[in-house]
Amino acid sequence: MEQYYEYRHVVGFEETNIVGNVYYVNYLRWQGRCREMFLRERAPQVLADLQDDLKLFTLRVDCEFFAEITAFDELAIRMRLLELAQTQVEFGFDYVRLGVAGVETLVARGTQRVACMRGPNNRTVPARVPEALGRALAPYATGAPVTVAAGRPL
Repeated sequence: MEQYYEYRHVVGFEETNIVGNVYYVNYLRWQGRCREMFLRERAPQVLADLQDDLKLFTLRVDCEFFAEITAFDELAIRMRLLELAQTQVEFGFDYVRLGVAGVETLVARGTQRVACMRGPNNRTVPARVPEALGRALAPYATGAPVTVAAGRPL
């Protein structure tokens, strides 16, 4: 059974459009929120690094929609590690509607690619993924074992 980090969310009226279904931009917002809560709960040392000079630049996001969701639907946003490269990380997200009696429906799937950067804003350069982040993400990897930039298995 694959592991994932899960963020739970109940959809509010402010996240829906005039038709009553969730406005698409909220899916991307939930990706970011899931990633933030992961850092807060599983990699707090990376948060301290972000207050220093580490920057996480989102390079690409996407989302494919399978079913509509509406106000008061309960969701589980499930994040997995798809790829850990020297300076970049790619996450996968499953958006699952949680129904009665434990019924789950996959309503959307997305990805997000992030680059690690360091330095002042006018001279930011690519940087290795922090070892602490690699360790925190390892349990959520899909496929082959993940290694950190230094080459040590996690």
